[in-house]
Amino acid sequence: MPVEVTLPQLGESTFEGTIGRWLKKPGDRVERFEPLVEIITDKVNVEMPAPVGGVLTQILVPEGQTVPVGTPIALVETAAPAEAVAAGAPAAAAAPAAPPVSQEGPRLSPVVRRLAEEHGIPLEEVARLRGSGAGGRVTKDDLLRYLQARQAAPSAAAPPAAAPAPAPAVAPVPPSPAVVLRPGDQLLRLSPLRRSVAQRMAQSKREIPHAYGVIEVDVTSLVRWREAYKDQWRAREGVNITYTAFFVRAAVEALKAFPIINSTWSDEGIILRRDINIGIGIALDEGLVVAVIKQADQKNLVGIARELEDLGRRAREGKLTLDDVQGGTFTITNPGVFGSIWSMPIIVPGQAAILATDAIVKRPVVRNDAIAIRDIMHLGLAFDHRIFDGAVADRFLHRIREKLEGFAGGDATLTDF
Repeated sequence: MPVEVTLPQLGESTFEGTIGRWLKKPGDRVERFEPLVEIITDKVNVEMPAPVGGVLTQILVPEGQTVPVGTPIALVETAAPAEAVAAGAPAAAAAPAAPPVSQEGPRLSPVVRRLAEEHGIPLEEVARLRGSGAGGRVTKDDLLRYLQARQAAPSAAAPPAAAPAPAPAVAPVPPSPAVVLRPGDQLLRLSPLRRSVAQRMAQSKREIPHAYGVIEVDVTSLVRWREAYKDQWRAREGVNITYTAFFVRAAVEALKAFPIINSTWSDEGIILRRDINIGIGIALDEGLVVAVIKQADQKNLVGIARELEDLGRRAREGKLTLDDVQGGTFTITNPGVFGSIWSMPIIVPGQAAILATDAIVKRPVVRNDAIAIRDIMHLGLAFDHRIFDGAVADRFLHRIREKLEGFAGGDATLTDF
């Protein structure tokens, strides 16, 4: 009998995915749990295993198309259960080959819903459109085409069976104009990761009232210790000791002191997260991915350094798993490695704040009424102003600074920072 394969939920905050590459073609035999298709989300690329064994009879969603969770993407023909045949059940061949139509009408993806809300289009009106997606679902392109037609001819834009929609109180924002390439221009097509990053960052700025705080930190003692002992550390521990490892440890201590920052906003109230899972922004050629150090408060400096090196390597090799990129409660991004000295990052949706660690530079500063050359950096915090105010943000930043500036060093056996 034919079994419908649907796009699964690929992470707690992921509601759609892009078909990257089919690993089987129609007519191929596929075993249960054997990789069937590569799915690309805003977080990671992952191979989706076949939920059943059988023969792949039909691919419903082609490569490169983005669909919401729950969308039928393929049909797999399996053998009819022996018990059903013995009981006189209808033959499997009589089962319909096309995906069943939902009795609740077309489901709308979060992207389509947001676009409709931005343009003042009722969701009921959108649901009546003829969709080009799998199972007749309305895609983002379908809605954009409808908006263009609606703007050009308002009286003819409504679906045939519906009464003309009343004019909104505020004129809808027109869609982006068509791309016009001039001689010598080059169009860089968006990769699925780049498109997903763009959508999530736009969502963050649209939904979260961002506020910012920045402080200076004197990390001279830390820099001197690392320069003196990094080779010994590598020889003994088998891993590089990076400044990011120290930043993670300092942030963890500050999060324990200010648990409101390890939280998320909801309409019912503020949710304080029990686990401290630190997301680390990793820059790739096609976009930014955030890998997560789970339960970072239970790891010492060596453990964090090892995990940072492992996550960074696997991110560059495209080998991160879903578990590696989900569950973050607070994020650290390190633009300082690219020379940035003052950053204002965008909060990851579902979190309360994000910390930017900028470049360490030598600067003249006043110490004991004298000018001294010190290693100085900026720490920048972007935070959700619905959850807490600037006073809490500043105290949080100062707690991190106290941890970093209070570093005493010692020999290369340092493990309790």
